[in-house]
Amino acid sequence: MAFPFLWVLLTSIRPEAELFSEEFSLFSSSITLQNYRAVLQEGFAVYIRNSLLVSIPSTILTVIIAFLAAYSFSRRNFRFRGILLIVIVLSQLFPFIVLTTPIYFIYFRLGLVNNLLSLIITYIATTLPFSIYMLLGYLDSVPRELDEAAVIDGCSTLGVIFRVVFPIAWPGIAATAVFVFIRAWNDFLFALTLITDNALKTIPIGLANLFGQYTTQWDLVMAASVIATLPTLIIFLFLQRQLVSGLAAGAVK
Repeated sequence: MAFPFLWVLLTSIRPEAELFSEEFSLFSSSITLQNYRAVLQEGFAVYIRNSLLVSIPSTILTVIIAFLAAYSFSRRNFRFRGILLIVIVLSQLFPFIVLTTPIYFIYFRLGLVNNLLSLIITYIATTLPFSIYMLLGYLDSVPRELDEAAVIDGCSTLGVIFRVVFPIAWPGIAATAVFVFIRAWNDFLFALTLITDNALKTIPIGLANLFGQYTTQWDLVMAASVIATLPTLIIFLFLQRQLVSGLAAGAVK
């Protein structure tokens, strides 16, 4: 699994003249960063900025909404609870390509086409159902006695959620955040449908634009692929340390 990424990484630092020569070797001593400079000069930095402006708010808002909804489903027995859970599951059965036309029509009427806000709303809507189920299964494993003990100590509902349950559920929240961020960062379909302005395009669209009709600059494609991969890799490595932390460390002191 690591070999394709190693190939991309080592190819991205090779001069274009060497890529298709008979003497090409992944471990050649010829190393250059010109490919990365060329990619950034062609406007790829704008695509990175747009992807961050879309992915980070989508991740934060989705995790907050999903966590509150999952807590309600886990701790409360309200009317139509079972029906709502079924509706959430059914919403995941529709292929996203079926939704592109009605979503585009709605955003066109609202004047949100060529607006990054449309992508944020779409990513929240499409990742929220699965995020709720991810956190629901995790919160069901958190003892309810912790909630009761916090209430006895004078905590409000929000206090119980954010001061008691949230720290314990952090590994599940981190996993959900990684899922949402990767989905938003790598999305191609909705970004291609809703954004046509070059100044607002995200990384997947910018990467696709590097492929020409008759020729492709593979050195630039490889460099852009490495740049597109790094943020998700860094975020995963950062949150991975949280995943190995104790599930309920200090919870019952």
